[in-house]
Amino acid sequence: MASAEHPGSPGWTGPVAPCTAGTKTKGEVSATGPDLPHPGPEEDSDADSSPSPNSSMTTRELQEYWRNEKCCWKPIKLLFEVASARIEEGKASKFVMYQIVVIQTGSFDSSKAILERRYSDFERLQKKLLKSFGEEIEDVAFPKKRLMGNFTQEMISERKLAFKEYLSLLYAIRCIRRSRDFIDFLTRPELKEAFGCLRAGQYTKALDILVHVLPLLEKLTAHWRVLMVPALCATLVCHRELERPLEAFAAGQRALECLGAREGHCYYVPLLDAMIRLAYSLGKDFVSLQEKLEECQLRKPTSRGFTLKELTVREYLC
Repeated sequence: MASAEHPGSPGWTGPVAPCTAGTKTKGEVSATGPDLPHPGPEEDSDADSSPSPNSSMTTRELQEYWRNEKCCWKPIKLLFEVASARIEEGKASKFVMYQIVVIQTGSFDSSKAILERRYSDFERLQKKLLKSFGEEIEDVAFPKKRLMGNFTQEMISERKLAFKEYLSLLYAIRCIRRSRDFIDFLTRPELKEAFGCLRAGQYTKALDILVHVLPLLEKLTAHWRVLMVPALCATLVCHRELERPLEAFAAGQRALECLGAREGHCYYVPLLDAMIRLAYSLGKDFVSLQEKLEECQLRKPTSRGFTLKELTVREYLC
C-alpha cells in the first residue's frame, strides 16, 4: 500500500508552485503576456548552419549534403483561405461571420485549422497592429467599413478575398506573424472558451476545443514554444480529471519539453509536481522528475504555491 511519503498517495504533500498568479515583476513575461521574448529556434531562422567555405567535402559530398538538408529542413509556411461567410442575427445587431481555413503548405496537412471571425475582430487586430507596427503594415490594405450594403453577396464576396489577402500579407511580415496580437487573433477566442469550460468542469468539451486549436498554436509559435505551455497544461488537467493518466502524462511531457530549463517560469514547479504524481501512479520513472524538482527548490527555496489546476483556471479570465 502506498504511504503518504510517496507521490501519488492521497496523503502525499509534495512541494508545489512558487508562482502567484496574475502578478509579474518588471521585465518578466508570462506565457500569456502581451509581448514575446527574444526569439529562439524557429521555422525561418536566419542562423547559418551551412558548411564552411573551407570545408574539405568533395563536390559529390556537398551535393549529397544539400539534398539531405532539403529533405530534413522544411520551414513551416501557412496558407490562409476565407472559405465561406454567413450572416448572423445577434440580439442587437446583424453581422457577417467569416470562416477562415489555415493550412500548412509544402506537405499534406491533416490538422488544418478552421476558425470563425467577424469584421470587428479583424478591425480590432488592425488597430492593435497599427499601434505596434505602424510602419511595417503601412502598405497592407484593410477593408474599409461601409455604412450601407455590408450584407449584399457582392460585398461579402469582396471582403472574403480582401481578408484572405490581408492575412497573407500580415503573415509574410516576420515581426507580425511572431507578434502576440497576430497569434491571439487566430487562437485566443478558442483558448478562452476552452479554459472557460475547464473552469466549469466541462473537461470533455474543453479537450474537444484544445485538440483543434493546439496544432495551429504549435505552427504559430515555432519560434517560442513556451507559449504552448498553458494550453498543454490545461490538456493534462482535463485528461487527469477524466481519469486518463496516460494521455495526461503525454501532454505533460510535451509541456516540459516546451519549458526546457526555464525553472523560473510559473508553470515549471506545479507541472513537475503533477508529472511526479502521474508517473508514480503509472509505474513510470518518477525519481528523475523528483530529483529535478528538488534541485530546483534547492537553488530557489519557495513556500507552497498554486497547484497546476489552480494555475490553469486563472488563465484567460478576461
